[in-house]
Amino acid sequence: MKRILRTYPLTVIILLAIVWLSLGTPPSPDLGCITGIDKAAHACMYFGLTAVLWLEYLRHHDRLERKKLVLLAVLAPVLFGGAMEIAQMTLTDNRQGEWLDFLSNSIGVLLGTLAGLYLIRPLVHRNR
Repeated sequence: MKRILRTYPLTVIILLAIVWLSLGTPPSPDLGCITGIDKAAHACMYFGLTAVLWLEYLRHHDRLERKKLVLLAVLAPVLFGGAMEIAQMTLTDNRQGEWLDFLSNSIGVLLGTLAGLYLIRPLVHRNR
């Protein structure tokens, strides 16, 4: 656990923030006039999670281990997003799990993965 906190501190913070936002009752501004803002927020949260995960992975590993990256930086965030939707459905009275939220989470992971591969990876390797 200590190694995970040392290697992925920002990722852990983002995970905890997502858990709080997903299961807690954070303040929500009245943005009723903007449709789809909830889905965009889901995509942004999981984009940020995945992009930071890629950044922290690449900073601590000299070469890409594709299987590990697929499991850690793609599959794990998608499964985490699904688990959060199930948790909202089963553990809270004021939140609902939605398929469209899960899809938005997964789109965020996909975009974060693309950013990791094509933006973050070249920057990290250039700065080494």
